[in-house]
Amino acid sequence: MTSRSSAQAPLAEIAVIGGSGFYSFLDDVTEVVVETPYGPPSDSVFVGEVAGRQVAFLPRHGRKHHLPPHRINYRANLWALRSLGVTQVLGPCAVGGLRPEFGPGTLLVPDQLVDRTKRREQTYYDGEALADGTVPGVVHVAFADPYCPVGRAVAVRTAREGGWDAVDGGTLVVVEGPRFSTRAESVWHASQGWSVVGMTGHPEAVLARELGLCYTTLTLVTDLDAGAETGDGVSHEEVLRVFADNVGRLRTVLFDVVGALPLAADRDCLCAHALDGLDTGLPVA
Repeated sequence: MTSRSSAQAPLAEIAVIGGSGFYSFLDDVTEVVVETPYGPPSDSVFVGEVAGRQVAFLPRHGRKHHLPPHRINYRANLWALRSLGVTQVLGPCAVGGLRPEFGPGTLLVPDQLVDRTKRREQTYYDGEALADGTVPGVVHVAFADPYCPVGRAVAVRTAREGGWDAVDGGTLVVVEGPRFSTRAESVWHASQGWSVVGMTGHPEAVLARELGLCYTTLTLVTDLDAGAETGDGVSHEEVLRVFADNVGRLRTVLFDVVGALPLAADRDCLCAHALDGLDTGLPVA
């Protein structure tokens, strides 16, 4: 059953940014409409209970999957989640493998990120005044380690305990999309030592860091990228098929991770302290 309400905080402590498959089977969810200074998020936020925790689910591409990767309002999405009380975010995404050993069905929890996007708003600290006259400060947030070390450890351990031998670490390179890579691009990505390639893992991670949120991504390999395979190259249909074959398994892992994450009051990771000593000028959620 789905009920509907306006935003009020706090409603959730953990968020999952993904598709409708992650919340549609829950018996009781509340649809929350959230307004942000950065415009509307991808969709309403759906709040339900998983493993005794209040979890906010946000369809990254909208519930009808109408938003391509380069048109997602990432700033509004992360702001909306923070406004509901979220402190920890899980961002699963489908990716292409850049090495033969990272074939379809591989679950990889990256520890590094390379940004090759071109036109995405990727900071709250852009010097532009918000509608209420608030002006963000000039803030440079540390991002050497883009993912939460605690969230990563929990994700890897939980997946392995559930029988999925998750790859611990690797580099996710994020491209603009919506097209897939050329073979030359794919070969170059692999030659840099990068592990997987996707379209939606950035700028979620940096925006979460700028808000002091923990962010962990779990990447599901749906195909070998163009330069790592023979044949005609990856197709949209192939990606959807492999993702559909594994979405139930991924959902189980995500929900197990939700139950194993630390309580908000117990966070003591680099993400929780990312804004210590900084005057951001942003409103407190």
